[in-house]
Amino acid sequence: MPRNNLNAKDAVLSARKNETVVPAFNIPYLPMVEPVASAVADEKIIAIIHVARVEWEKFSAGSLEDVAKEYFKYEKPGLTLLGLDHVPVVDEDGKRVDYMPILRRAVDAGYQSVMLDGSRLSLEENIAATAEAADLAHGSGLACEGELGAVMGHESGPIKPYEEIFSSRLGFTDLDEAKRFARESRCDWMSVAVGNIHGAVAEATRRQKKPEARLDVDHIAALYKAAGIPLVLHGGSGIQIGYIKKGIQAGIAKINIGTEIRQAYENSLDAGQSAAREAVYNKVRELIRNIVQTPGGPD
Repeated sequence: MPRNNLNAKDAVLSARKNETVVPAFNIPYLPMVEPVASAVADEKIIAIIHVARVEWEKFSAGSLEDVAKEYFKYEKPGLTLLGLDHVPVVDEDGKRVDYMPILRRAVDAGYQSVMLDGSRLSLEENIAATAEAADLAHGSGLACEGELGAVMGHESGPIKPYEEIFSSRLGFTDLDEAKRFARESRCDWMSVAVGNIHGAVAEATRRQKKPEARLDVDHIAALYKAAGIPLVLHGGSGIQIGYIKKGIQAGIAKINIGTEIRQAYENSLDAGQSAAREAVYNKVRELIRNIVQTPGGPD
């Protein structure tokens, strides 16, 4: 169980106040936990170590309990937090998920935040499901994240070309819905769709390079004003760094990163586990320096 007095909700609120960001690194393979934690400690920043349901269903994370067990071996008190990422109500294959037992397991395993993804539901259903998750989380002292809008990429089969998604604003989070969702769902943070996309999880496409995504920074600012709570950027891998920095200024306080560190691990495995873990360590340090520590943005 955690020895960490660091509070996930406070960490993200502090990041928003200071116009910085809490990076959250996803764990599809258990040997990635140690190099991620070590890189965070060596960069001396606060970060979340995350696992999503898809990463134990379609990769090799094992289970949320397996990730927690590995995490507590390498936890860096005061710097790292353990988070449960995407638990969908309807998953990427269109199947309904019995999500509340998964969230209860996370509470029991020592997670410090949970994320309920009702983005494939109607607005009313999404609000109701997220409120149920938020009540469970808050009753156990955890932070709760919800999602509004459709961040593409995890669906089975091909997705539309990125430029078509961006120019048509396909799935972008609606301003009026964001205001209502933040108020009625009682979530602490809200994942939004603003040009970001997930990395593919299908076996045939998961090693492909992601499109170089952009962000609608004005829309982020309008969403933050409407919702009044910190915003979360999923699909952080591959987004142009300048847009990320402007997005942080506009309201993003947490960014999820999975594909870049997963591919660093996968692409180095032929050289052995030690080389793969070193690749993850180096990539996490590089990302932290680029995203958290480097000022600037697009013209």
